[in-house]
Amino acid sequence: MLVASLRIQLPAEMWITAVSQEFPTATFRLLSGIRTGETAVELGEVVARDPAPISTAIEEHPAITEYQPLERDAERSLAKYTTTDTDLYAFIEAESVPPEFPVVVQNGWYELDFTGTREVFDGICDTLDASNIPYELQSLVETPNSEESLTTRQREVLETAVRMGYFEVPRDCTLADLGAALDVDKSSVSTTLRRAEAALLKQMLTGAAP
Repeated sequence: MLVASLRIQLPAEMWITAVSQEFPTATFRLLSGIRTGETAVELGEVVARDPAPISTAIEEHPAITEYQPLERDAERSLAKYTTTDTDLYAFIEAESVPPEFPVVVQNGWYELDFTGTREVFDGICDTLDASNIPYELQSLVETPNSEESLTTRQREVLETAVRMGYFEVPRDCTLADLGAALDVDKSSVSTTLRRAEAALLKQMLTGAAP
């Protein structure tokens, strides 16, 4: 499994490209968005010394068909809007990459965070290369597969514990019940569970193999 961050140049014709280049020191954050046919509904944030003129530029751009300001203070504005620019969603859908919000844009470039397989990541880079879209690889970390982090016995004990409701609140079974189902004593079950949980937590928090 790969965790990567790409910095990709936006197409010149997109509204966010024009506005972010007009205000190059501002940071634009797409907090959430969904494509609905020929348009997309988005929740966007602008962080700048004076966000008021930037909000006006967004609202008045021809690609913005609806604009609803939600919050604004001296250095931040938040708005919900509808746009006819859906290239980002088309790219994501074509590559079968679930969007990871927030999407950060600054001065005509946006940051795409990716978590997935090497095959899908290579496909994204191939698409960018074929399209002659400038991009930079910010970071790339390969993490171990969760199944590879556990022994066969640890997976078996965890799967049995989940199936029998050991992790429910309140618990549907005890360590003794698990031991009986697995034909071992409860002390062995407890030790195996602790080691499996420690391996998964270490992987989740550090990305390192146990």
